[in-house]
Amino acid sequence: MLKFARTVTWINTWCARIAAWLILPMFFLLMADVVMRYVVGSAAIWTAELAQLIFGVYAVIAGGYLLAQRGHVNVDIVYGRYGSKRKAQIDLATSFLCFLFLAVLIWQGTDMAWESASKLETSSSIWDPQIWPVKVAIPIAGVLLFLQAIVRVASDIRTVMGLHNDPEVFGKQADEPSH
Repeated sequence: MLKFARTVTWINTWCARIAAWLILPMFFLLMADVVMRYVVGSAAIWTAELAQLIFGVYAVIAGGYLLAQRGHVNVDIVYGRYGSKRKAQIDLATSFLCFLFLAVLIWQGTDMAWESASKLETSSSIWDPQIWPVKVAIPIAGVLLFLQAIVRVASDIRTVMGLHNDPEVFGKQADEPSH
């Protein structure tokens, strides 16, 4: 299990590092859009749409890393007051919701991606770029998030049992402060 957890966390970290670089083209595209709008009087038809497509991939592909770092949003009014063992118990009790969500995401995302890729779907805008690669990223990201959720459950089980969790493998602990 340790090798599996280490591999899944490494893959999600690697994907997030690559996704982080997508901020730069999004920034330059949106800046070009603003400059064109104010200097020339009209924006290029493709800059904002391409930035949206890049953001779509950026937003979904880093989800596994975010889970590894325990960076998803929690309602900390009550949860934040608990220690790591109690948090792990709560996370285990509610993990079925995560897996239910991911099962639907992967199932529906795969159907959508398959249909989109088989038609080489485009956006139907004036620029009309290919959008099927963005849709294919959704089930891939879902699988990566699903695998990281398995690692998270293993980590929570180890925490409940009082065993040590290596932060490089299982992510930061539930009671560590986030940065």
